[in-house]
Amino acid sequence: MRLLLSFLLAASVSAAAHAQVAAGGTLTLEQALDIASRNNPAYQQAVLGRTRAQAQVRSAYGNFLPSADGSFSLGFREGRPQNFGGINIGATSDILSSSWNLSARSGLSWNTFNQIKRANAGLDAADADVAAARFNLRAQVTQQFLLALQTQARAAFQDTLVSQQRLQLELAQARAGVGTLTSLDVKRAEVGLGQQEVAALRARNTAEVAKLQLFQQLGVAMPAGLTLLADLPMSAPTFTAEDLMTQARAANPTLKAVQARERVAVAGLRSARGEYTPTLNFSANVSAFTQKVVDLPPTATPGQIAENRRYPFDFTRNPYSLSMGLSLPIFDGLGRESRLQEANAAREEAVYSVRRQELQLTADVTSAFVSLQAAFQAAELQARNATTAREALQLAEERYRVGASTFVDLTTARAEYERAETDRIDAVYEYHRAYAALENAVGRTLR
Repeated sequence: MRLLLSFLLAASVSAAAHAQVAAGGTLTLEQALDIASRNNPAYQQAVLGRTRAQAQVRSAYGNFLPSADGSFSLGFREGRPQNFGGINIGATSDILSSSWNLSARSGLSWNTFNQIKRANAGLDAADADVAAARFNLRAQVTQQFLLALQTQARAAFQDTLVSQQRLQLELAQARAGVGTLTSLDVKRAEVGLGQQEVAALRARNTAEVAKLQLFQQLGVAMPAGLTLLADLPMSAPTFTAEDLMTQARAANPTLKAVQARERVAVAGLRSARGEYTPTLNFSANVSAFTQKVVDLPPTATPGQIAENRRYPFDFTRNPYSLSMGLSLPIFDGLGRESRLQEANAAREEAVYSVRRQELQLTADVTSAFVSLQAAFQAAELQARNATTAREALQLAEERYRVGASTFVDLTTARAEYERAETDRIDAVYEYHRAYAALENAVGRTLR
């Protein structure tokens, strides 16, 4: 899984930082998901969590390497003797000095290996978190995309109703011109057209707001005149609840993330117990110095003159030192005991979190499956209702055209058709939202 996620992250980095959608163009669900994966701020934060986990793994392996220090110093000592116990000690001339020092230290214990296991478990958990964040983002974008499609379809339907209402007004004016209708019927047709235009305006505004909210989740600005496209076939569910539960236990990213956090807690408990183990310490040190007497007397020996000439970079090395020791922690003010209890409580909490997520998964998958079945049946019923209402409206329009029915009868038939067609549109997208909710609960695509 880690290799796959690394490949996906590398692909995301190599892609353009911001996807561009041309004004007046179209946007599919697949394009929206691709844009969101590269620009959504919440998802990018989850990706940064994996970067921190990788740094912790490198740091854990780095504990096998010794820590090393190097120093170089320059010094000056005034030429004045110091008095110790009535005796003057020290040179009477100013002295310049320089020195360097190199030291290395290393410590190995059972906890050194535990830290590596803990860091690797943390990286696995970060991978699982990224996968869960990516799938949750997919679910959120899909739901908002479907909502935007639904409002777009409703707005388009309202525009067709405006066209029909305008034709009915023209027919009413024509019939009033030949005396088969009164001016009151014409006024009613004009009011009906105005109300329908207001309804269409509100529907278009709702659709525009839904698209703005979609692009907020995508993380980019919305271009003008954009149209959403999607190929969303409807079919009766063919899978069973048992099959879905089996797939969910194996594929649900949220459950995997919680299980990975449990493994991190177990590794943390081992690390806390490892604080009771001894530590093997190694150290090495080497240094060198040189000095110069500022006011060298005329009686100085050739050796003193040669020593002065060595300053500041011709050093005399001191004996190097190597040491090895074994340290055993005995008492640190109950700090280890406290950390062990905290680690044990964290592991127990992680176990309960996994159990809670498993119960939540069962409830989510079962309810989503039942909702999908009900949504499919409702969509079929609403489709039949819309077909009947459309036929009734056509019949009412024909009767009104030949003068066999009143304008009130036509208005009633149109209102029933509008309600039935709107319910059909809502039922269709309710089915697709239920399907997306089931995929989110299972943790993988089902079509």
